[in-house]
Amino acid sequence: MTKPEANGQRAVVSEEQQKKDEFYMQRALDEARMALAEGEVPIGAVVVCRNRVIARTHNLTETLTDVTAHAEMQAITAAAGALGGKYLTDCTLYVTVEPCTMCAGAIGWAQIRRIVFGCSDDKRGYTRVAPHAMHPKAVVIGGVLEDECRSLMQDFFRSRR
Repeated sequence: MTKPEANGQRAVVSEEQQKKDEFYMQRALDEARMALAEGEVPIGAVVVCRNRVIARTHNLTETLTDVTAHAEMQAITAAAGALGGKYLTDCTLYVTVEPCTMCAGAIGWAQIRRIVFGCSDDKRGYTRVAPHAMHPKAVVIGGVLEDECRSLMQDFFRSRR
């Protein structure tokens, strides 16, 4: 199976890998729902290393009154702690929404080699603002459980208006 990547390239994704990606994205959606229940923007993230979840997080910007407390930033910190090192080269990050520029930079510095996201962020997503922010060897795949991820975000912002 071929899946478009966020950077415009194409990656071949096997049916088995697609099932794994959907499984772990579902875990990220679980985190996003927890964020929603806590009054946070519903974005969740999961870091997987060698087929094992080593970090599960969600946005905490309201809870911590910290604009940098995005799900991806929390996930990088938790995964680095779990592995005892700052580089996450053997890891895959699953996040429900395309990372922003800040998060893409941190993902690049952490050297995460595989990033899978649910829905695009046309306003603040890194592909629009800083398409080269990820590590040069990173593979980025978008659109996994896209409709579920997008609906969660749209419903949240609709309820705020």
